[in-house]
Amino acid sequence: MKPLHVICSVIGGAIAGAAIGLLLAPEKGENTRRNIVKLLKEKGIKLKRNEMEELVDEIEDQIEQHI
Repeated sequence: MKPLHVICSVIGGAIAGAAIGLLLAPEKGENTRRNIVKLLKEKGIKLKRNEMEELVDEIEDQIEQHI
């Protein structure tokens, strides 16, 4: 397997896992988004609200394509 395929597989798995986690999370969506933003800020990544919504929409689109 080519290294690029491995990297793409890992990234795809991470996106799918995050999306499934968001969909099945026991907390409300707003609380989950707040927790994600907090975690990203701890890692040094800052997202504005509209960027977070775009990320969530992109994850949802990826899930819909694979179902």
